[in-house]
Amino acid sequence: MAAGLTSVQLRVVATLGFCGLVSAADNWFVSPALPAIAQTLSVAPVAATIILTAYMLPYGTLQPVCGSIADRIGRLRLLRIIVAGLCAGTFLCAVVPSLPLLVIARIVTGCFAAGIIAVSQAFVSDVVALEQRGGAVGILMGITFTGQGLSAGLGGILTDVVGWRAAFATFGVLAALAWVGLLGLREPSHRAAADDGSTRADAASSVSHSEPARPAAASDASRAGNPIAVFLRSAVRIFLGTRRTVYLLACSTGLLFLGVYGLMGTFLNQVCGLSSTQAGLVMMFYGVCCLLGGSVSGKLGARRGIVGVIRIGELSGVLAVCALMVSTATGSWVPALVAAACLGFGYISVQPSLVTLSMDADPLQVGLCTGLIGFGVFAGGGVGSALGGAVLTAGGYLALWAVAALGLLLQFFASIRLKG
Repeated sequence: MAAGLTSVQLRVVATLGFCGLVSAADNWFVSPALPAIAQTLSVAPVAATIILTAYMLPYGTLQPVCGSIADRIGRLRLLRIIVAGLCAGTFLCAVVPSLPLLVIARIVTGCFAAGIIAVSQAFVSDVVALEQRGGAVGILMGITFTGQGLSAGLGGILTDVVGWRAAFATFGVLAALAWVGLLGLREPSHRAAADDGSTRADAASSVSHSEPARPAAASDASRAGNPIAVFLRSAVRIFLGTRRTVYLLACSTGLLFLGVYGLMGTFLNQVCGLSSTQAGLVMMFYGVCCLLGGSVSGKLGARRGIVGVIRIGELSGVLAVCALMVSTATGSWVPALVAAACLGFGYISVQPSLVTLSMDADPLQVGLCTGLIGFGVFAGGGVGSALGGAVLTAGGYLALWAVAALGLLLQFFASIRLKG
């Protein structure tokens, strides 16, 4: 079995991966469709990039909130709620008549989608032993971000053939199918017991077999009092605790990897002269390499260690932006194809590895731990899209890619501080 998983575990990972695939696809098919959306709504393509930020900021910011809620009410219960909300929000995006209303609809959709990846990652930690967890998370994220890449191609084709509104409706249907898939899963028995408060120490032990659990009294105390204050204290304690380097690297990963990817669709249209379909097909290589990278991350981690995988991914990101510089200088889309592939492999090497490292920050609040990674990555991605647009306006694409390359090199050297 892949990554040493049983057939039941693989089914869980695949189902959760499809939910993540839909949530990622729902955002990233917009990238090659931005020129068409801008034309329909009578705005400049650069101005339309606010659509990406409108989705990613709540998508990232609310991930730790969703993770914390899932720790309390159950992962599967929350997943069913938020996937249903993603479905409704995506259909809403298909019918709004103006950019401001589309931005609002994307914010609403991002709020519901926020917890899907983080809660799914925590769910995996419930059903997969520590030894296989890195590989399982790699498969989960490989499936998820294959959706990110493949949606670019599908979204571009749909945009050219039937329009971007029909593309939104299509991804709404996929969200509905993901919700149906969740109906076939069950909450792990030890999670149900932990949610009832009867065997919380056992649940902590099952989540992290190598890390000592905090005393049950401390856990009970952490859940007492004002829930908002408790959540904020826990989030700050975890984020700034022993794994703070992991969380800061998550922020820079979103800022740089997702910030670059979000602007590739507009770049391919404006500089390389590609249509939405052509740009989407180029960007699909991101998803293909996400899937390939996710499938080999477990074996690569066994040889190089988790930190080694992260550093390989960061170097792959540097290669991606260098290829984009060549594409900008020549006007050819071929180097951009290499860039999409390197960016996908780099991202899938870094992000799941950071998730795995975060899980022992607090074994009793794994949902919050992984949610904070999502917060860093996707809030960083939202900021990256906005800052990227500003750099683009001020200095053009060569300046944008140069800034991204410098940032990735700085992240590479910063990752030296990580301990696996």
